[in-house]
Amino acid sequence: MDFRSQQEQVNQAIALFSGESTEKAFKIWMVEPASVVIEKYKEAVETLGDFMKANNLACEPEEVHNLRGDSAKIAFVKNFKEVQRLKTQLDQYTDLDENQKRQIEYILPGDRLQSFRSSYIETAKQFKAIQDREGDNAPADIQQLDFEFVLFASAVIDYDYIMNLVANNLQMKPSKQKMTKGEIIRLLSSTANLMEEQEDLTDYIHSLDWHTGQDVDKLKQGYQTFKIEKYQKELAKIAHRHQLQTADLMNFTENIIGRLIFDGEKLTDLLEPLELSWKERSIKEEELMTDLIPLLKKQADGREISGLKAYE
Repeated sequence: MDFRSQQEQVNQAIALFSGESTEKAFKIWMVEPASVVIEKYKEAVETLGDFMKANNLACEPEEVHNLRGDSAKIAFVKNFKEVQRLKTQLDQYTDLDENQKRQIEYILPGDRLQSFRSSYIETAKQFKAIQDREGDNAPADIQQLDFEFVLFASAVIDYDYIMNLVANNLQMKPSKQKMTKGEIIRLLSSTANLMEEQEDLTDYIHSLDWHTGQDVDKLKQGYQTFKIEKYQKELAKIAHRHQLQTADLMNFTENIIGRLIFDGEKLTDLLEPLELSWKERSIKEEELMTDLIPLLKKQADGREISGLKAYE
């Protein structure tokens, strides 16, 4: 339904509904014309460019990792989040004309936007890890960061979408493939939907023979096997590093994940064959848990492990 011919009545209705004055209610409930948001989007992209220039860098996604110091990276997070907020807003307009669509694409072409999103997510993940690890002890400017990952999520790009994309391109001859392995990985890294799975999915896609066809079900089964084998290899490396038997360390971690409870006495039992002094054992426990905690959290898949905070 089109209410543009009844603008005055719409304004009155919104004011009545919100309990605010017409002017204030309009700002709360009514979106700005697309042309206004396009101009704001242009200004936000220019501000991002000015920021990169002030740091002696070209306004290119690959230059983000050259930003020096947390302050500069925090400023990038804030600058690009505003760019993405306005782009997300523009994506909601269903009546953009061709000229407006060209304007938006010209301001920041889709491939560069996607690459900037990847750089943002990678930078944000680093700061999010500091927030999670250090909590109230993290620097104040990092504590205050709100990454608004919802702006970087896509209802389209999910696990099934990525797997179907891989399957469709694996089954094609190179000349017929619509996307290369690298392009799919860049797409994966530009969305916040799969942040926890991104590293494993990326490694899995890299491991695939891009010239051998596989259907989606086979790809998904292969991915689960790949994750298990990767976990076992990582665990074996940790066991070797700390002079432990891989089977013993695996039993130790599986017990934790199975119960979602960390038992300090089990850790003492695990290290007993090393015949360490009390002081040596205390140091070894901290070193071992430093290596194990990221792996345990990954296996817990967002669930809390009781008792683990003592070693964080």
